[in-house]
Amino acid sequence: MLGNLRNLGPASERMLDRAGITTEIQLRQIGSVKAYRAVQATGQKPSLNLLWAIEGALTDQSWQAISQQDRLSLLLALEQTS
Repeated sequence: MLGNLRNLGPASERMLDRAGITTEIQLRQIGSVKAYRAVQATGQKPSLNLLWAIEGALTDQSWQAISQQDRLSLLLALEQTS
């Protein structure tokens, strides 16, 4: 259950569920950028806070603690997948 992961509350879990990502294993396999893109592909309009929250969930840190360098890397990866 994704809601058990740090940063992923009910709203985030619903967004990921609508994108077909329902387990921690799936989330880890797909990674934060592809998971964010999958949410967007469903027509949902997530903010970048979802990307930070997913990354924090996968690295077991608060979404607010994601470093500027890591955020930039995520944004660059996001741009490359568009």
